[in-house]
Amino acid sequence: MKYFVALLFPVLLLMASCRRAGGVSASMPGGDTLAMHYAENLTMVVYPDYTLATLRNPWDTLKTLHTYILVPKDKKLPRTLPKGTLVRIPLANSLVYSAVHAGLIEELDAEKQIGGVCDLKYMRRPFVQEGCQQGTIVDCGASANPDIERIIDLHPDAILLSPYQDNNGYGRLAKLGVPIIECADYMETSALGRAEWMRFYGLLYGASARADSLFAGVEDNYKRLKSRALVSSTSYSLLADLKYGSVWYISGAHTTMGRMYEDACGRYAFAYLKQGGAVPMSFETVYDKAGESDIWIVKYNRPQDMTYADLEAEYAGYARFKAFRERKIYGCNTARISYYEETPFHPDRLLADLIQILHPEIQLKDGLRYFSLLEEK
Repeated sequence: MKYFVALLFPVLLLMASCRRAGGVSASMPGGDTLAMHYAENLTMVVYPDYTLATLRNPWDTLKTLHTYILVPKDKKLPRTLPKGTLVRIPLANSLVYSAVHAGLIEELDAEKQIGGVCDLKYMRRPFVQEGCQQGTIVDCGASANPDIERIIDLHPDAILLSPYQDNNGYGRLAKLGVPIIECADYMETSALGRAEWMRFYGLLYGASARADSLFAGVEDNYKRLKSRALVSSTSYSLLADLKYGSVWYISGAHTTMGRMYEDACGRYAFAYLKQGGAVPMSFETVYDKAGESDIWIVKYNRPQDMTYADLEAEYAGYARFKAFRERKIYGCNTARISYYEETPFHPDRLLADLIQILHPEIQLKDGLRYFSLLEEK
């Protein structure tokens, strides 16, 4: 019987998805556009019976990555709909690939609407770990190779995952007929632009008011902190990150982090790079351009916090940098600190750290959240 259901489930979903093909242009009159002030790759238009969410392709901005038609479950399915993927909202049994989005969904008070996750070992939210132990949340395996049978048994109403360039579709996952929500928020080029996507996720989970309120708080705090940095008399130069193998990947000025360094009023050593992505550089090039930077911030993942001795042991050349010599390196151990989980939708928290590091006269009530000075040994 279970085998029969497994075969029947994709067929039923495909039959349901056929109803979405209304043959009408995605651009229809009579809708109210939700104003997006920072996000460049997301447009949402509200119509009487549904909301149309259009995701611009961040790798080819003249094209559309995906179009979603969000129809409330308590409304009858309209006879005519624009072209796109039909999603009945609010989601009640979603499969979530990313810890970033699982954390946001919890903040939207919708954690009970997560039925399954991928990459469980990276999901440090207690509700996810406890849910998997108690059987209320299904571990669907690694995101790179999910357990399709478990996903079929889960019967999710949507799958939230992060797309990437030239992914050639989603293989067996795409054939299930389950709506795939492509979470392309990470491709925004400003911190508030990415954070503003929480309004889209709020719609998906029936938590629009909560999402709007949450984003308004993030935006207000970010802008307040930025204004405070502008009046600082301190002007420190900044270098970020470590090399990976033989290459140092440097954030360009038009990336989320490049813009955040500017908002923190730090003199970023690579602000001259106008690229919107990471630029690979050799160690010697980085040293030549940023060897005399006043401050150096690094992220790493280790069982124990990194020290200056550890850093030099990792690569002796690091000791040549001014920030190393003067002991002005700030580290964040992502093995125990929720940097990657929190900062995408709370960039104000990261900005607060950067401002306190770059402007020592500004000391905020809660102190540093993610970074701390490296210890000697």
